[in-house]
Amino acid sequence: MSSNIEINRICEFCQKEFLARTTVTRYCSHLCNSRAYKAKIKSEKIKKSNTETVRAKTQAYKEKTQDIELIKAKEFLTVKDITILMNCSRQTVYKMINSGKLKSVDLNIKKFIVKRSTIDKLLTNEQG
Repeated sequence: MSSNIEINRICEFCQKEFLARTTVTRYCSHLCNSRAYKAKIKSEKIKKSNTETVRAKTQAYKEKTQDIELIKAKEFLTVKDITILMNCSRQTVYKMINSGKLKSVDLNIKKFIVKRSTIDKLLTNEQG
């Protein structure tokens, strides 16, 4: 199907003016068409990746807040629970246990249990 009409159009990719023979032509050449298609696919991939990242961050935040709520309900805490609750490293917790700031019970060679009330007292003494 050939057309006798010629329409001045502007390419959507390279912004150059060209003569189109149909009213629906968007690009000046096959090269501009393929480059625009690849750019569109690339932007869709980036958008999808960004939404997955945001979703993963919000899910991790929800899990962390749920962990904190579960830890707050416990009477006796492990070192891992204390690190989550106080937002510090395991090494810091072990230093506080060894220095005597945190009173703990040694169940095994490496298993320490700390009463929740001692952590509350420690935090109120540091703030007050």
